[in-house]
Amino acid sequence: MGCFVINRIRSQLIAPLNANLNANIVDSENEAAVLIAITDSNHSPSMVLTRRASHMNSHAGEVAFPGGKVDPADADLIATALRESYEEIGLAMSAVDIVGVLPSAKSKFGLQVTPVVGIIPEDVLLVANEDEVDSIFQVPMQFFIDNEPEHNHEVRYGGNDYILPCYRFENYVIWGLTVYFIGNLLNQVYDLGLDLSISRNMVKK
Repeated sequence: MGCFVINRIRSQLIAPLNANLNANIVDSENEAAVLIAITDSNHSPSMVLTRRASHMNSHAGEVAFPGGKVDPADADLIATALRESYEEIGLAMSAVDIVGVLPSAKSKFGLQVTPVVGIIPEDVLLVANEDEVDSIFQVPMQFFIDNEPEHNHEVRYGGNDYILPCYRFENYVIWGLTVYFIGNLLNQVYDLGLDLSISRNMVKK
């Protein structure tokens, strides 16, 4: 089962990557990249996620992929995702096999965020940078395939209360741009037809 999942991810994403899907940096002041790292497990390939440290100025306590803003020294957005992942969870850049780049989306802070997809060894060492990350955890890909997102996570932002789609895994709530990118990945690989975008009709009455 694990080999089938990894092979399907590779086959569905590697073609767009080879077609030079844009990973170029256009506006370094307003761009960021995250890494969707998936373990190369024969039994249960899993997605690596983090919970942001509670003292962070932005996204404190939220579940997120490792990643962050573009640095002037980054060659492209893939380099950004790899550098940030090394800084946040100690993931060696050489351990990541890049298989795709998904379409970007704008965060609530106005950053254009690009998700980069990579396969990593199942036993790779990951160590949380306590300045930025509270915890590192893994969610089996099968969990996202088998479970539809819930639509009951309430968030207050900009003076409005929103009811947003989310996944609940153990004691973690996965929502926002993270769940949107997960949906895009699942749609690209499995054609599930998920719509996890945030729209005005999600404002709580």
